[in-house]
Amino acid sequence: MEPVKIGIIGTGNISDWYLRGAARSNLIKVKAIADIRLDVARAKAETFGTQAVTVEDLLADPEIEIVMNLTLPMVHAEVSRRILEAGKHVYVEKPITATFAEAGPILKLAREKGLRIGGAPDTFLGGAHQAARGLVDAGAIGRPVGGAVTFMTRSSAHRYANPTFFIFKQGGGPMLDMGAYYITQLINIMGPVKRVTAVSTNGIPRREVIEGPLKGSVIDVEVPTFHNGAIQFANGANVAISLSWEVHRHRRSHTEIYGTEGSLTMTDPNFFGGTPQITRGNGDWTDIDTSAYAFGKPNRVMDDGRSEGDYRMIGVVDMAMAIRNNRPHRANGEMCMHVLEVLEGFERSSNEGRHIEIATPCERPAAVPKGTDEEVFTV
Repeated sequence: MEPVKIGIIGTGNISDWYLRGAARSNLIKVKAIADIRLDVARAKAETFGTQAVTVEDLLADPEIEIVMNLTLPMVHAEVSRRILEAGKHVYVEKPITATFAEAGPILKLAREKGLRIGGAPDTFLGGAHQAARGLVDAGAIGRPVGGAVTFMTRSSAHRYANPTFFIFKQGGGPMLDMGAYYITQLINIMGPVKRVTAVSTNGIPRREVIEGPLKGSVIDVEVPTFHNGAIQFANGANVAISLSWEVHRHRRSHTEIYGTEGSLTMTDPNFFGGTPQITRGNGDWTDIDTSAYAFGKPNRVMDDGRSEGDYRMIGVVDMAMAIRNNRPHRANGEMCMHVLEVLEGFERSSNEGRHIEIATPCERPAAVPKGTDEEVFTV
């Protein structure tokens, strides 16, 4: 099979990980990359063995079938619209659009043109998350009835060169920055969300930049930085969720699922691997063997020295093979839009003092077959 040719618009830091993922693939090939900063695109193209072109030339290339939108969130909608109007499928970095209101028209345009929308995160396709899902589907913990999610840290965003970028301003905050990983992980396990409720607060309304060229300047924090909420799923389960940039240390797991017959603890949904654990009844926690699933082995050394599995790009590979085989792709636009409605729902719930019903439809994506490499997506 000839590799599906893709293009990339936007060459910020995240593009490195996608380009590394593409280099590992025999099923897709990055033909060209583009950026409004053509000099940056040229340097990156040289590093990764591709070509830099203008956005207009990339969109006009008849060989490119899928275009990845890795631009800034505030222009996701406009860039995706241009890609669709050029007759190409879109895969967009999270969030699908900067606001939920922008997402509907983009999905409508894709349907009208017979094109596909896909989007990050694709981490739920990783070996650890698929192995855990397989046990839940097999009834290993009985029927899921509840759970708990935790992402709490002391944000170091005020150390960045430009820390205001979607971190502390409207459209940012821990829920919109990190929540998509956790909500998508839960949908992979339990299916769509029915409603959410939350209390959202801002613990430190002004922050001083402590490093970099903006050192000494003060940031006015415009978004909540501590969310405590609850999610009710269509299957009846309810999950507590805490996301914060105000916590120095804690001892809570990333994600836990509680069933009628046992419990499951999941790995960090920002990555693809790790070792989830399961307990049946009151038994001891035992490691889940993930070796039968692809995309779980460590392949990235982090700043703190630990190793993680990072296979960003497999969502695009799955999408490309889905187009070839005329089947649904897993990291799809409908799920991305559903996730964004959920994320915005937490702050809405806190502001309005009520449950927020989630209106967008979303089907639980198909499980990834067992296997050792990207060939799992060819079926």
